[in-house]
Amino acid sequence: MNDYLGAHMSISGGLHLAVDRAVAAGCNVLQIFTRNSNQWKGKPFSESDVALFRSKFAASGLHEVVSHDIYLINLASPPGETRDKSMAAFRDELETCARLGISKVVMHPGSHLTDTPQVGLERVVEAFDQLFGEVPQFEGKVLIETTAGQGSNLGRTFEELGAIISGSRFPEKFGVCFDTCHTFAAGYDTASEEGYRDTMEQFDRLIGLERLQCFHFNDSKKGLGSRVDRHEHIGQGTLGLNPFRFILNDPRFANVPKILETPKGDNDEMDGVNLGILRGLVRPA
Repeated sequence: MNDYLGAHMSISGGLHLAVDRAVAAGCNVLQIFTRNSNQWKGKPFSESDVALFRSKFAASGLHEVVSHDIYLINLASPPGETRDKSMAAFRDELETCARLGISKVVMHPGSHLTDTPQVGLERVVEAFDQLFGEVPQFEGKVLIETTAGQGSNLGRTFEELGAIISGSRFPEKFGVCFDTCHTFAAGYDTASEEGYRDTMEQFDRLIGLERLQCFHFNDSKKGLGSRVDRHEHIGQGTLGLNPFRFILNDPRFANVPKILETPKGDNDEMDGVNLGILRGLVRPA
């Protein structure tokens, strides 16, 4: 299969092992955390770690590897400890990805907390303008992820994502990661053909489809507009198979990575099951 389907894989035991896990599960693309996702600071990689990862990836046949930033980061937070730690962690992420040859970093835009969404968005823009200036060696793109809009999370609407991109001095450094579970929970009905078409038209008008550079393929435990972020196996949630069928057969997205973040089972075996279901939705050319 020459598709762009894959999954998020663990780096436990060494970064390069994620590549082996991806190949074993039948992936063609891969997403990783470059560090423990629940710790502010990652252990720096040695030159040999970096070389091993790069050579493993080059030999793997995988089309692409995408990084996901750690969940602790909140670039929308007000001045103080959380913001300082978030800036340091994201700076480190960009520097690490530059070393590893990873050109896409997926990130959640953050939470505005007790401030207004507008203030939160301005803080995110300010953070990126500083970070891109400080890490010129990262020549790739930051992909802002669509969110379900739980609590004070930013990124529920395409307008909010567009505001970050257009507000920055570095708009060319941004793309978007479209999470099927999150957008549905946020209120975009991709489960009907008409709703899918309308969602993509809105995306194109407000952001530009050329910026859609990664999908997270997750079914949703909760319903349309629930604003609750709970991933489910493909076809077993409230989305059903339609949104995946629409995206997989949309020629505009043929070469865009589509990454599972669904429950993995004991030995990643559910990745193989979910990938099989998705490949079964592709119409023959």
